[in-house]
Amino acid sequence: MKAHILATTAAAALLAACSTTPGGEMDPLADADVENTVTIPEGTGYFAADSTLPFLAPDFTKISEDDYIPAFEQGMAIQKAEVEAIKANPEAPTFENTIVALEKSGRMLGRVARVFFNLTGTNTTPGLDAINKEISPKLTAHGDSIRLDPVLFARVKAVYDSRASMTMTPEDATLLENTYEGMVQAGALLTDEQREQVKSINSQLSTLTTEFGQLARNAMSEQPVIFDSRDQLAGLSDADIRSAADFATELGHEGKYAIALQNTTQQPLIPAMDNREARQKLFEASYHRADGTTDIDTRLLIARIAELRAEKAELFGKPDWASYTMWDRMAEKPETALAFMEQMVPALAATQRREAAMLNEAIAADGGDYEVKPWDWYRYANRIKAEQYDLDEDAVMEYFVLDRVLEDGVFFMAEKLYGLTFERRTDIPVYHPDVWVYTVFDRDGSELGLFYFDPFQRPSKRGGAWMSNFVDQSYLWDTKPVIYNVLNIPKAPEGEPQLVSFDWVNTTFHEFGHALHGFFADQRYESLSGTATARDFVEYPSQVHEMWMTWPEVLQNYAFHYETGEPIPTEMVEKIQAASKFNQGYDFGEVVEAALLDMKWAALSKEEAAALDTPEKVSAFERQSLEELGLEIDLVPPRYRSTYFNHIFSSPEGYSAGYYSYLWTQMLDHDSRNWFRENGGLSIEAGQHYRDTVLSRGGTQDYFEMYQTFAGRKPDVRYMLEALGLIAGDETGEGTASDGKLPETAVE
Repeated sequence: MKAHILATTAAAALLAACSTTPGGEMDPLADADVENTVTIPEGTGYFAADSTLPFLAPDFTKISEDDYIPAFEQGMAIQKAEVEAIKANPEAPTFENTIVALEKSGRMLGRVARVFFNLTGTNTTPGLDAINKEISPKLTAHGDSIRLDPVLFARVKAVYDSRASMTMTPEDATLLENTYEGMVQAGALLTDEQREQVKSINSQLSTLTTEFGQLARNAMSEQPVIFDSRDQLAGLSDADIRSAADFATELGHEGKYAIALQNTTQQPLIPAMDNREARQKLFEASYHRADGTTDIDTRLLIARIAELRAEKAELFGKPDWASYTMWDRMAEKPETALAFMEQMVPALAATQRREAAMLNEAIAADGGDYEVKPWDWYRYANRIKAEQYDLDEDAVMEYFVLDRVLEDGVFFMAEKLYGLTFERRTDIPVYHPDVWVYTVFDRDGSELGLFYFDPFQRPSKRGGAWMSNFVDQSYLWDTKPVIYNVLNIPKAPEGEPQLVSFDWVNTTFHEFGHALHGFFADQRYESLSGTATARDFVEYPSQVHEMWMTWPEVLQNYAFHYETGEPIPTEMVEKIQAASKFNQGYDFGEVVEAALLDMKWAALSKEEAAALDTPEKVSAFERQSLEELGLEIDLVPPRYRSTYFNHIFSSPEGYSAGYYSYLWTQMLDHDSRNWFRENGGLSIEAGQHYRDTVLSRGGTQDYFEMYQTFAGRKPDVRYMLEALGLIAGDETGEGTASDGKLPETAVE
């Protein structure tokens, strides 16, 4: 994933991050038996109070692993008492004494959770992993005890039922609706027996998904691919080979070479490797991760997760997990997301076959007596790209030095578009020496927040790239955002320049788009602030910001050759842009396949999932699901196979039935790029309009309304398919489902 937003268990999020409704019975308030006074315990230890550092940033010099379990336990106890006090309030339920009081609860729990789950993702240890296994089910049970409390829900429902007579701001109304509908979605209207079943399922899912995430990470970080000789790595740069040798020595394989796996199925070093057997070895090690080929096998684990999810959906009267979990999405229904994706398949399948034929011709011309396989695809695709567009990927990389990419590229874009400025800081403690910290200043010179940048790959970090907050913006608490971006760029050997691939440059702009969404938050309530939006909307603002990496004014400010200092040639940029439409059969296809595979898992009934009771049946289900897509899956495997699909299996919900979001938001992204080009491009005026209508709105508004306020019309998938080269440009805007026009169900 480009971006994974780490969802922690801050108190308000336990309650307000859910929404839609069945109907119900009972009046628990009439029979409530609670104390009239409740004593709120006081916390002890580091997390008992806000940090004294600027912006309330965590002070990592004062935190040890021994702090977490006590802090979690105290945080849960304090929030539980705060909830009991809400229930015991003798006054009639009101928005302030019930809804806002819930929003305020659990501050200590939020502080420890944000720091802890940052570390388990970015710099974990065996000790932290053990704590995670112990605490995750407890946190789930704690959240359920609040969301499924009948007396608490009766107070929430009383406020909700009287909303028509109340005077509220739009943000107040959204908070009320989210709180009520979130509790309903959690099971507040179920019977007592059903609620107990939900609690049990949630506890099991918390344990199983935590285990999956750890196993998937171990299958990547603890099982590097070992090569015996330098000859096997022929084609790699001297720096890459030295890094492989150093890594092997570090692992105890003196004289050999080790390559660490990255999180996606394809591996970035494969195209450069001359030795076909070595390419195959590296690819297959990645492809067969956690599928029983080695001692790690997650197949029965994911079948059980799917079964429990389907069982939970059934309790709510839903046919499958997708129908249950998509209640708060922009698309709302599985049918909408599927219709959106499936109408792309014919053009995509044709593109895959056409590109495969081109690659086979290139292989034959090279003297090869074989047909293209996944471990050959990028090698020959890059060669064709180089020949057709005279583009050398390694030569392109020489123009992108990491600190310039960030400070003279990303930050420069933010200055020109939004008026932001940045100041590097060395006085803020960090959780790893490789983390950089900056104060962010707004257009008027006021402090906007604090930004952490964690760029490098390491064994203690999970794969991918993501953004999250240590502190959320909130007027209720008068807090400004403290945000971090995490990447996994291979670190250059000591003394070598830190060059960055074109893809990682793109990811750096993308992740900072998420950060801007957080920095421009303008909300009273944390649970609606910044990136607290629908899963199929949150990737959109980040994707839009990718457009600026090759915008001439930005590119000319940061892309200089690391040795000569010469600016990147205009012809090279033109070639990069022209080449971006090439190889979409793979680049776009692997994402579509992963998204559709995700929906297949989410469409299983309880009985269907239970029938996957052997590892072999799980593999067969995955194979059949992919074959049904009609795409060239043996040539273009999904971006993630089920066995290491962290997005959908490493948390109780996560991106499950939601990986399509990257495609959905790509549609919004390309439609928005068209708006920027027509409305001033990289200008303060255009940036301010986008900030006012999208980036500052958080989760306070209907997403289609938000988008139409920004763009003045509904989104159109045509711009995305044209940008990818899957359909020809259509100046009239007319079309059919097969050439990229969205079905009506996908835009309502």
